[in-house]
Amino acid sequence: MISVNNVTLSFGKRVLFDEVNISFSKGNCYGVIGANGAGKSTFLKILSGEIEPNKGTVDITPGERMAVLKQNQFEFDEITVLNTVLMGHKKLWEVMQERDAIYAKEDFTEEDGIRAGELEGEFGEMGGYTAESDAASLLSELGIPEAIHGSLMKDINAAQKVRVLLAQALFGNPDILILDEPTNNLDVETISWLEEFLAQYENIVIVVSHDRHFLDAVCTHVADVDRQKIKVYTGNYSFWYESSQLAARQIADKNKKMEDKRKDLLDFIARFSANASKSKQATSRKKALDKLVIEDITPSNRKYPGIIFKQLREVGNQILNIEKLTKSHEGKLLFGNITFTVNKGDKIAVVADDQMAITTFFEVINGKIKADSGSFEWGTTVTTAYLPNDNAEYFTTDLPLMDWLRQYVPPHVTDVDEPFLRGFLGKMLFSGDEILKKTGVLSGGEKVRCMLSRMMLQDPNVVVLDEPTNHLDLESIQSFNESMINFKGVVLMSSHDHTFLETVCNRVIELTPTGTIDKLMSFDEYLADKKARKLQTS
Repeated sequence: MISVNNVTLSFGKRVLFDEVNISFSKGNCYGVIGANGAGKSTFLKILSGEIEPNKGTVDITPGERMAVLKQNQFEFDEITVLNTVLMGHKKLWEVMQERDAIYAKEDFTEEDGIRAGELEGEFGEMGGYTAESDAASLLSELGIPEAIHGSLMKDINAAQKVRVLLAQALFGNPDILILDEPTNNLDVETISWLEEFLAQYENIVIVVSHDRHFLDAVCTHVADVDRQKIKVYTGNYSFWYESSQLAARQIADKNKKMEDKRKDLLDFIARFSANASKSKQATSRKKALDKLVIEDITPSNRKYPGIIFKQLREVGNQILNIEKLTKSHEGKLLFGNITFTVNKGDKIAVVADDQMAITTFFEVINGKIKADSGSFEWGTTVTTAYLPNDNAEYFTTDLPLMDWLRQYVPPHVTDVDEPFLRGFLGKMLFSGDEILKKTGVLSGGEKVRCMLSRMMLQDPNVVVLDEPTNHLDLESIQSFNESMINFKGVVLMSSHDHTFLETVCNRVIELTPTGTIDKLMSFDEYLADKKARKLQTS
């Protein structure tokens, strides 16, 4: 068990946490959520001892071991991949080093023999005799081939380093596992493996993630960081979100009787319990829900941006035709012979083994760069709005937000006054004097929200989204996701957000160097189909 007692932390006049009291118990996985800047990662650093609070304590049950997912990819550059994982179990690693140093002595004494015997006992109790094979198995399951287990960390690529550091945190079955954005740079198959691993994990897991599918798959509880406090709620992220929205609607409905409100909440819990019984975390989540007190369900204090795309006109029959499109970069073929037609009602997930292939494809069809060969043609009724992966070109001048947005008002909008522009910025949570803020000081998330304001101004009937959830907090991601579900036009998008793709898209286009794989199905169905195809060819 780990408990936080009266923890307070401030930086100058800014108070991040004020008298926080919370405990985490064995068998549960806690998803730490909160707006950007609320202090989620800082809270994990307090738990791990990396940051000392101004006041209060963090207490861990004596004898329990904590493991933390390291964020510094260069910390172990001179260490081999396998040894980096073994170092995740600090005590075991220290015993190994001392034992090996004794055995390497030329003048081995009787005292050395006694000490070596003691160390062998400790080594065996901690599972030392299978440690290397256990670490190797963990690495292989995370997609790190055995051929590079002996390589130095500095000689492997960044994506592989992330997986090795994840293996380091998971190694040795720690009593408390702290993970900050563990799904970053992982592919769908590895994320699925991690979900399965954590769903079966019997100790304490505390995780920060913007991946809602991941949080739903692994979490039994949500720890909500809000207004300098942290409150724990039973259930995964979707349960927390939907129940808090239900509670907010009930409060807004002043005429609804208390008995009816209670019945609605009980019905909601019952439906979720039925879904929980089918989930990977079935047992622990069902137990947590059984203990849930109805009064624990409270509305969220969060503000959600108003992301609403309206079509100026409905798209015609001809939307986008692509013929044998091919593009290389620095001698590498990114995609080749891409041919498909976009139809009315399509919401397409564009996928590829190489993210650069998708970004380059979107840049080509949006006229930013030229293909090596092939062609594409947009229909005459199409109005597009594009959210690029890299939006730097839109923020080269340091303008106040209102002046920045004014640049992108399309010709069909004639009545452009201050209230009009304030309305679009207000929907993106820029209110009051915030509209005077200069673009040069915006955070990554604020820039994306500005880009969304720009896109909404266009009244598009086709939107192209390249990794739309990058830099956004969960509130913005949730609103954006719901907006795309409700959008009546056409969508082409790529995303690492599993939930976004599964809930929005009805077609999947896979870009390959040898052509197009076109599947009229949901994203989950596509993943199952791809897995089956791999099994057939293996």
